[in-house]
Amino acid sequence: MADTTATSEAEAEEAASTAEGADEEVEVTALAEAFATVSTDTDVEDTADDTREAVVEVEEAESADTAEEDEAAKDKAAKDKAAKDKAAKDKAAKDKAAKDKAAKDEAAEADEETAEAIEIEEEPPLSPYDLPGGWFVIHSYSGYENKVKANLETRIRSMHLEDKVFDVVIPMEDVVEYKGGKKVTVQRKKFPGYVLVRMYLEDDTWYAVRNTPSVTGFVGASTQPSPLSRREVERILGVEKEDGAKKEKPKFKPAWEVGETVRVVEGPFADFNGVIEDINVDQSKVRVLVDIFGRETPVELNFDQIVKY
Repeated sequence: MADTTATSEAEAEEAASTAEGADEEVEVTALAEAFATVSTDTDVEDTADDTREAVVEVEEAESADTAEEDEAAKDKAAKDKAAKDKAAKDKAAKDKAAKDKAAKDEAAEADEETAEAIEIEEEPPLSPYDLPGGWFVIHSYSGYENKVKANLETRIRSMHLEDKVFDVVIPMEDVVEYKGGKKVTVQRKKFPGYVLVRMYLEDDTWYAVRNTPSVTGFVGASTQPSPLSRREVERILGVEKEDGAKKEKPKFKPAWEVGETVRVVEGPFADFNGVIEDINVDQSKVRVLVDIFGRETPVELNFDQIVKY
């Protein structure tokens, strides 16, 4: 009995010991599992941190790459713009240079044409006889020469005969006259009642000239007039010299004639009347027979010392 009790106590102690050991194992296992869990959580957290750091690094790297790409794009855009601007400037400069060259060429061509025109204008024939067409004389009413010239020039334009009728001329000359005791140069018609026409004589030109108001006809044959000769043309119109001096010295045309009575206005014989005995145009002097004390006395006077009585 005692042995049984001892055995039971021993078994109970052993069971208790076993139970205590089992509890310790359970506790150790739980601690181990808890440690493992903590360790796992820590690893997970570490891994997450590493991941976040990696993501941040990647994002930073990508941001840096993007910034570099943006900077590179900006640089490229700036270079492209600069290149385009330069190309545009170069093109504008080339266009301007081309326009300037074209303008210069045009100006040079115009200058050449002008120079040629001037050269042509500066080198006309020395004699009017050598101009195109022939010189014909038409007769008009005296005092109507200017009107005939104007009418004929109008008809030439209206009938489109500019290529056949070239010139209408009223021959004029410079003469010196004394007016109010002063010497003056005036223009007078060389041949009152006559007008010269330079043209090609054809049916239409003959008709146009002949039927101009105030024209009485051609000088010469009425239907087939002859042009003036070289000598006649050059005598009437003159010949231009090589130095361009065509104008002759004005001729003096006295307002009085031999045998005419004049009055002396200057000099010792002022207020005397006399009769012109001689006129010296070259020296601008006259010889006048002045009645002095009932006797005619020849007196030489200048043109400006006498007037018509």
